[in-house]
Amino acid sequence: MNAKIKNIKTEVLSDNWYTLRKITFDFLQKNGEWQTQSREAYDRGNGAVILLYNNESKTVILTKQFRMPTFVNGNPNGMLIEACAGLLDADNPEDCIRKETQEETGYEIKDVQKIFELYMSPGSVTEILHFFVASYTKDQQINEGGGADEGEEIDVLELDFNKALAMIQTGEIKDAKTVILLQYAFINKLID
Repeated sequence: MNAKIKNIKTEVLSDNWYTLRKITFDFLQKNGEWQTQSREAYDRGNGAVILLYNNESKTVILTKQFRMPTFVNGNPNGMLIEACAGLLDADNPEDCIRKETQEETGYEIKDVQKIFELYMSPGSVTEILHFFVASYTKDQQINEGGGADEGEEIDVLELDFNKALAMIQTGEIKDAKTVILLQYAFINKLID
C-alpha cells in the first residue's frame, strides 16, 4: 500500500458499457500537508494485442475498423488501422490473443511471444495491455477473419513492413499500440 494515500472513497458514475468511477482520496504532499483530490477512472478490463509478421514476404497483418472515439476527436471517417487486439474477458492473455487473431484476421497461430505489458492511458484508464508478436505464414490462414462472428466489421490488411512504418510518418497509422509494435519489430529486426 502507498502510505501517501488515505481515505479512499469510490463512486460509480456509469456502469453502462464499462465502468466509470470517481475516486476521492487524501494525498500526502511533499510539504507534509494532506490534500483531498479526486480522479475519474474508466475500467474496461485488460487486453492483449499482437503484431503478426512474415519475415519471408516482409509483411505484417493489421486490421482496419471504425472507432467512434477517433471520429468525435478529429478522425474524419473514424476508420483506424491497428494491430489485432481484444479484451481478455475471462481468458489469460495468450489464449485471448490467439482467439482474437483467429476472429479478426482469420489466422490460426500457435507460437506467440509476449514482449511486455503497458498501461496505455494511465491518467484515466485502468487497462493493462499485454503485447505479443508472432510470425505467420499463408498456410495458417483458416478463414477470412473480419470479426463477423463477434458482430464486428474488420478489414484485414496485409502490408509491406516498410510501407507500414512509413504510414506512421504520413499519419495513416495513428494507433499507439500499433506504432509501438511496428517500432518494436523494427528495433528488434523481426523482419530483416
